[in-house]
Amino acid sequence: MQGNIISTETNIAELFSTVYDRGTIGRSDRLALMVAFVNNSLTTEEHLAIDRLIYSVRRGRLKMLD
Repeated sequence: MQGNIISTETNIAELFSTVYDRGTIGRSDRLALMVAFVNNSLTTEEHLAIDRLIYSVRRGRLKMLD
């Protein structure tokens, strides 16, 4: 996902799946999540998915890339 243009219509479910498949969360992934937060366009389910991503990073299940 590196180098992709981040749109306000980011599909959080697809991002969630991709991040878990790779086992890493990159800068562009984090940027996409920040854009979604800024736009206040998240559903409750999307908030929960992002919470799970953050929890997984904190627990060491996902690695954060620079």
